[in-house]
Amino acid sequence: MRDTSELLAEAASNFADTPEFLPRRFLRNGHLQTLVGNFLPRQYVLPEPEAHVIQVDAGEASARYGSGASDSRAADRLAQAHTDVRSHGASYVLCHCHWQANAGQCLTVLLVHGLEGSSCSQYVLGNSARAWAAGCNVIRMNMRNCGGTEDLSPTLYHSGLSGDVAAVMRTLASEKGLSAFALIGYSMGGNLVLKLAGELRADGPEYLKAVVGVSPAMDLAVSADALHSVRNRVYEWKFLNGLRRRFRRKAELFPAIYSTEGLERIATLRQFDDKITARYSGFRGADDYYDRASSSHGAPQIAVPALILHALDDPFIRMLPSTRAALLANPRVRLVETAHGGHCAFLAPAVEYDGYWAEKILLDFLLSVTKP
Repeated sequence: MRDTSELLAEAASNFADTPEFLPRRFLRNGHLQTLVGNFLPRQYVLPEPEAHVIQVDAGEASARYGSGASDSRAADRLAQAHTDVRSHGASYVLCHCHWQANAGQCLTVLLVHGLEGSSCSQYVLGNSARAWAAGCNVIRMNMRNCGGTEDLSPTLYHSGLSGDVAAVMRTLASEKGLSAFALIGYSMGGNLVLKLAGELRADGPEYLKAVVGVSPAMDLAVSADALHSVRNRVYEWKFLNGLRRRFRRKAELFPAIYSTEGLERIATLRQFDDKITARYSGFRGADDYYDRASSSHGAPQIAVPALILHALDDPFIRMLPSTRAALLANPRVRLVETAHGGHCAFLAPAVEYDGYWAEKILLDFLLSVTKP
């Protein structure tokens, strides 16, 4: 197996021949890219998924940490998970998995969605179909509470839970005999996978081969503040409505833990993170949460081949100059910044392929850096 620097050098040379991102006609505006990207109809060719309920936090039952089960025992496993949640404070996530016939010999792509997304978000399904067609296993991971799983964890989900991604990899590597993982995260999910890569440094598991962040929220504080600007209020309202709805559901399920008092007075994402996320997740406040959960701190320590796609006209994701400098200084990181592309969109003309530029570019990258 070639070393990381050699693989990345080859991937970089391949990228030198890749045309720059050119936005689809009439979609040069970042807001248009972002909005249209969420509503264009798509078709996905994927086999029926195998559901895995995976323990990511054992609560008080540490001996059980990292357990999981597939459809063959799904009913029993789900019942046990609900018991663990109520009895021990354990947390589980739901993953939808697609296995190739020779799963142990294939690259496994693990996808992580963004804020208020799920394993069924359109960009998750789009990347999944493309990776599946290329011969990869696919894991579509729901963060805690997402995808209708509020009852599988007594905790909230937030941008600092990078350990959940590690738990999913560890569990499925053991159960399925998987030897090669690549992580793909969009927005908040991008922050999670890059944060994990930085935390692991050069001491990560051998099976982690590469990581990709698309429009990653690496600098949470400035991005949250940008979300509150007048021109971005429609996005903030959308996120807040979803977060409030989910929190009410959590309060119904776990009334001894959560209170909705004052919830309707929360008018910004920063206020929600200060009054709800930080309060119930062990942070001193929003600033402490944003600082401790931002993956930018670990940018210099990323030790596996990494690709980061960021559009300069992203409506609300901001990258600090110090973060950009750290990424550019890391020889294992390939930072691709485009003038256009919006947030998690990157819609190019549908000529010779479907025009989902980020999906095509990132898969080309992963296949380049993980080939034997």
